[in-house]
Amino acid sequence: MDDHQRKKHVSGAPWRNFYGRIKGKGLHQSHERYLEEDLDKLAPKNVSWKENPDRNPLNLSELFGNDNPVWLEVGFGGGEHLVHQAQQNPDVNIIGCEPYINGVATLLGKIRKAGVTNLSVHPGDARDMMDVLPEGSIEKAFLLYPDPWPKARHHRRRFVTPEHLDPLAKCLKAGSVFRVATDIEDYVRQTLEQVPTRDDFEWLAESPTDWRNAWPDWYSTRYEQKALREGRTPHYLTFRKL
Repeated sequence: MDDHQRKKHVSGAPWRNFYGRIKGKGLHQSHERYLEEDLDKLAPKNVSWKENPDRNPLNLSELFGNDNPVWLEVGFGGGEHLVHQAQQNPDVNIIGCEPYINGVATLLGKIRKAGVTNLSVHPGDARDMMDVLPEGSIEKAFLLYPDPWPKARHHRRRFVTPEHLDPLAKCLKAGSVFRVATDIEDYVRQTLEQVPTRDDFEWLAESPTDWRNAWPDWYSTRYEQKALREGRTPHYLTFRKL
């Protein structure tokens, strides 16, 4: 298998396939330094199966040093939106998950520059993080420009499937919001087939403007800018946990 391979199995862990890149071409020296100097301080402990085989819930108050609301961003890419939200919401704690180490390194540089202290960074599979998030602990979640997996035979790899939505629903607080942004129309189709048809989510759209217009606190990422340059239309879907 190549980089689109299944994770190395740990005794007792469920067998989970992982698809996508974990590391790209060589990192800049500055990015290597960020990973060496900053990641350990920002990464929550006891997330991996090796560290926490019993999947004991994380103590979020201990992780952040306060009892502020906690948000979750799945697949933060280069971290632009994550840092923006942290700056705009200093009384909120945000956990970002991203397995692509180049993106993690880029985020760490942005965190240094912005000086935000209300972020925690999980450099790995969001499923492992959701395993150990306490039930009902997340007050807002973001899935922004996820990997589209355009081929029909790969649609089961998309995040908007029960394999991911079940644990997400469990860790979301009742009344919390789940935001999905994508420029791929077929991803919109699958999202609307999967999420609001469950008995634990509802789609908060009353008119086309609710999914055509970005959220008031939106920060347009590099992925969105690329989509706009290439003539694709962003969609902004908002769901509420019931």
